[in-house]
Amino acid sequence: MQKTIFKIAKMDCPSEEQMIRMELADLTNIKSLDFDIPNRRLTVFHTENHSKIFQRIENMKFDASVIETVKIENYSAKSHNTSLQQKLLWKVLFINFFFFVLELTTGIISKSMGLVADSLDMLADSIVYGLALIAVGKTTLRKKNIAKIAGYFQFTLAAMGLVEVIRRFAGFDEVPAFQTMIIISILALIGNGLSLYLLQKSKSREAHMQASMIFTSNDVIVNLGVILAGVLVYITNSKYPDLIIGTIVFFIVARGAFKILKLSKPTTND
Repeated sequence: MQKTIFKIAKMDCPSEEQMIRMELADLTNIKSLDFDIPNRRLTVFHTENHSKIFQRIENMKFDASVIETVKIENYSAKSHNTSLQQKLLWKVLFINFFFFVLELTTGIISKSMGLVADSLDMLADSIVYGLALIAVGKTTLRKKNIAKIAGYFQFTLAAMGLVEVIRRFAGFDEVPAFQTMIIISILALIGNGLSLYLLQKSKSREAHMQASMIFTSNDVIVNLGVILAGVLVYITNSKYPDLIIGTIVFFIVARGAFKILKLSKPTTND
């Protein structure tokens, strides 16, 4: 038995953990996976060489590298409670989808593209958690087909959002309601923190939330960006800070769609 520790620089969110799990799911030489999101590390217990595992992760463009590989004796597999894991995924799926609806609704009402874009970022995470739940018990081909549909759907929404941002840049739209932007983004920040807490708590007996656990998340950075845009809208009385953060987040959502689409590509067996 071997233990390989990977450094995955761009794994900064629990939804990316689920994407990696789905990508590695059909490798029979893997015995268990242990994710450490705050430190961006993945420990894999496996047989044979780690090359297949590394190739799969590298293909996802998460900037992966191998820290070390060691042989271990007396390996004992950790018992995984599948039912508990599914309950956790349903909880974080509900949290993310709730804030998607909340941010989308308030974003439209307050005329904030930052909130609309952030809502799609929440939807993107919901899609990944949903894929992880749907994929249970499905064949590899079925999983990839589902991922392809989800990826194209997410990319279409991001493209529509970017078109709307361009229209607003060129038009004479009202200044968005900065109060709504700030308040809803703070609530979304709490929602992201809660999702991280639930998922990380399930992996450790320690129930406390580490600061590094929160602020390594790309989602939290997006929330802070919308809050900052709201403050700048208030200071400048201009729509442009909101449109700028909206543009950035729509590109992030589109990038996430490409990651999901990569899951749908046929895997070459080494």
